[in-house]
Amino acid sequence: MTTLDPVKARGAFFTPAPIARHVTRWALRGPGGRVLEPASGEAAFLLAAAESGGSEWLLDGIELHPASAAAARSVLEATGVQASVTTADFFTLPPTGDYDAVIGNPPYVRYHDFTGGDRVRAQEAARRAGVKLSGMASSWAAFTVHAAGFLRPGGRLGLVLPAELLSVNYAAPVRRYLLENFAQVRLVAFTERVFPGVVAEIVLLLAEGFGQGGPAPHRLQTLQVRNAAALSDELEFASFTVRAPEQKWTSALIPAGGLRAFEKLLPSAGFGVLGDWGKVSLGIVTGNNGFFALSPEQAAGLGLGPADLLPLSPPGSSHLRNLEFSAEDLAELGRAGAATWLFRPPDRRTPAATAYVRAGEELGVHEAYKCRIRTPWWQVRLVPPPDLLLTYMNADAPRLVENTARAHHLNSVHGLHLSQGAAWAAGLLPMAGLCSVTLLGCETIGRSYGGGLLKLEPSEAKQLPLPSPELLRDAAPALLAVRPAVAAALAQARLADAVELVDEALLVRTLGLPAETVHHLRAAHAHLQARRQDRASTRFALNRSSG
Repeated sequence: MTTLDPVKARGAFFTPAPIARHVTRWALRGPGGRVLEPASGEAAFLLAAAESGGSEWLLDGIELHPASAAAARSVLEATGVQASVTTADFFTLPPTGDYDAVIGNPPYVRYHDFTGGDRVRAQEAARRAGVKLSGMASSWAAFTVHAAGFLRPGGRLGLVLPAELLSVNYAAPVRRYLLENFAQVRLVAFTERVFPGVVAEIVLLLAEGFGQGGPAPHRLQTLQVRNAAALSDELEFASFTVRAPEQKWTSALIPAGGLRAFEKLLPSAGFGVLGDWGKVSLGIVTGNNGFFALSPEQAAGLGLGPADLLPLSPPGSSHLRNLEFSAEDLAELGRAGAATWLFRPPDRRTPAATAYVRAGEELGVHEAYKCRIRTPWWQVRLVPPPDLLLTYMNADAPRLVENTARAHHLNSVHGLHLSQGAAWAAGLLPMAGLCSVTLLGCETIGRSYGGGLLKLEPSEAKQLPLPSPELLRDAAPALLAVRPAVAAALAQARLADAVELVDEALLVRTLGLPAETVHHLRAAHAHLQARRQDRASTRFALNRSSG
């Protein structure tokens, strides 16, 4: 959520009335009790509680900023609502454990603005509840944990939270805390943005049965609606299993049909994960790609020869769009001026290599951190050429590419070194990686960034769903039959056509999935991909309008 004015700068985004009413109606059940709205702002939730029969409930609010607290009191008094609003820093208040419901919209302050005493108090509050948050955590994470401590056993927590809850690594302890401490956790997501002028997406967290959580695996219930106007008490939630408490919840954004199909396939006899096939490796970290990655023309001009150089997949991954990265591809890139050689001389350097090292020292290359901690600084630590390359930052979808060029790779891509006995799969896995199950898994496992890019760290890449060896062997004839058509589609940037060909060969003809199920999986991937890419276009439009 971008900071557009002084109110937003402190993380305050006042809640649309339909959302406040929906969360409050869900939370206020039974004959009455106590309700707390921390960070009450203009008391949207306390007002909604009064509308929902709040005369039977004792209503309390907490607000850090005196002006907002005074405004809330005035609004409540003018509308005849009996409620108490205390001016205080919520994180300094000890959990009371006596509220039936805690509802509200926590402040959203990103980690780089959430500093000093504010951060210390927030992290201490979370730590008292047994949750250790990283320095990357935004304000809402500690707020969510601390708010739960004000609930009595069995109480309900209804909060408006950023969709970061579902996927960012720093929220993993919060996800674990919610699943382990509540009997039921529900999420409501929106396909449209509900805060005007705000980039970040939100979800509604509806957690009940505080103190009654059970052991893993946990069931998480999800609902997706178009906008706030579409909220209804009659809507039906879907469920999915969370096997590890800190596992990402991005699956909450999958439409119901796709989610049911995805759940049935993972795990199953037909699908495993990428890590089952071999070891995922980080690429080479040079410390200065401009020095160590050279085009053939640059290398020739420096007098460097085969003893000084190793074949290299050039920096970036735009050239890894097809099924195979061949020696011919490498040579063509080199002729076009790409950096296809890695400067990596042996201990006994040639005169040309010695001269190039000396030139690097004159430019201060050896003083860069990664160079400085190496001995000798000019000899990068090698990773053996992988059997397959896996793209790291992706605008459309991650690609597995067979590395028949036997090129080394930089840390702009990952490598997959196949396990012993799995070499037969090298040419099939790039096609298998294009099936809708794998692509949908990429969207749920990877990290989505504001620019619309999907990022896969090695630990995440290992969890990508891929066919098991048994399924891939069975599918080999069908996949090989469509390989030329798949390669042609990829060469023409027709990813959707390539996916359809692979789905038909792998999922329908071999695995025997009904066409309707495959349609749900493909639509679910398209849905998550569109959401991710839409964030980039929306951010661009907002930046242009505010600039």
